[in-house]
Amino acid sequence: MKKHHIIKTVLPGSIAEELEIEPGDKILAIDNTEIEDVFDYQFLVQDTYIEVLIEKQDGEQWLLEVDKDMDEDLGIEFESGLMDEYRHCHNKCIFCFIDQMPKGMRETLYFKDDDSRLSFLQGNYVTLTNMSDHDIDRICRYHLSPINISFQTMNPELRCKMLNNRFAGEALKKVDVLNEAGIIMNGQIVLCKGVNDGEELIFSLRELMKYIPNLESVSVVPVGLSKYREGLYPLEPFTKEDAVKTLDIIHSFQKECFEKFGIHFVHASDEWYILAEQEMPEEERYDGYLQLENGVGMIRLMLNEFAESMAERKKKEGFPNMSIKKELSMATGLLAYPYIKQMTEEIMEAYPNVKIHLYAIRNDFFGEHITVSGLLTGQDIRDQLMGKELGERLLLPQNVLRSGEDVFLDDLRLPELEKALQVPINIVKSSGCDFIDGIICKP
Repeated sequence: MKKHHIIKTVLPGSIAEELEIEPGDKILAIDNTEIEDVFDYQFLVQDTYIEVLIEKQDGEQWLLEVDKDMDEDLGIEFESGLMDEYRHCHNKCIFCFIDQMPKGMRETLYFKDDDSRLSFLQGNYVTLTNMSDHDIDRICRYHLSPINISFQTMNPELRCKMLNNRFAGEALKKVDVLNEAGIIMNGQIVLCKGVNDGEELIFSLRELMKYIPNLESVSVVPVGLSKYREGLYPLEPFTKEDAVKTLDIIHSFQKECFEKFGIHFVHASDEWYILAEQEMPEEERYDGYLQLENGVGMIRLMLNEFAESMAERKKKEGFPNMSIKKELSMATGLLAYPYIKQMTEEIMEAYPNVKIHLYAIRNDFFGEHITVSGLLTGQDIRDQLMGKELGERLLLPQNVLRSGEDVFLDDLRLPELEKALQVPINIVKSSGCDFIDGIICKP
């Protein structure tokens, strides 16, 4: 069955607009090749000369000849970013957070994707168990990079157990194919206490080193455990002692990899350092923050950006700056609280007439072991800030909201929270510079 991809948007000033392509038109083929999904489309539009077959809304077909620059896009967007249906995950991972969510939340939160195409488009991590040989062949043929892979372990038998998929161990052979084709990869290990840590972690990292340089980095993150684990595989939270041992393993591999390859390769997420009560590594240890979206180096980057921005302000304004007078409040998750507190205290010292009430929000919704701000709910923020000193406005980190919307994880909306707390709310981006601007510059 041929796929006809409906065009949703034509960008102003684009090639598509010049060719009189309109929203609602269908793209049938490029260079006489049927388009399966976004993989095909992005590959086929790269050439400087292409022939595009369009079906207009009245059924008439146009064959358009396009001369353009290499890699120049046509300027169209489709109904689906993938130009295909999303692929559902067929694993039943022992650490899956979606399985640990309560009933009654919005339906989209329960969708488990394991779609390699989202790895390229959005940076999602895939297990490879949902990828056919056809998918692997296309990635290699089109040389699509990078792909983010959830390894969890390099022990095939243990991987089958962790993913609850009898094909999970065999799927690791696909990494060899990708490596031989020169595909750039990044990896992730979700560490589960007593399962894939300790000697198993050492084995996995040793095996993964064989894929350097095409495998650029591997992050090690602790499993997130909510309070809704009834009937699931019994997992325990990591202790301070566990975190210290895990970091010792990671640091040992970092030293070896840097000496051999000039990269640190293995990276611990920020939670490990906080749990172990150790200082965050210096910026150079993160190899350019390759695993930032995985919670690796976010705090170090924020602290460095904050320090640089404060130094610039000091040169321009001179400290203390008495001219700015404000009273406001901020709320964050327990994980980042000590670092946010450090920064707010420095701001109040530099701006003595600025008063900041900082609150750490406990995650009652998911449970005490969930400490990141990105999993805070509107109701927890509301309930714990009711009756507190909030000043003239409340600042919240951007990741508490659904991307591009004003909705919290529990479907509470931003205006509803403002009404409940009787205070205007500003959303602040995660960079250290935006942090300062959110406090000092915004009204």
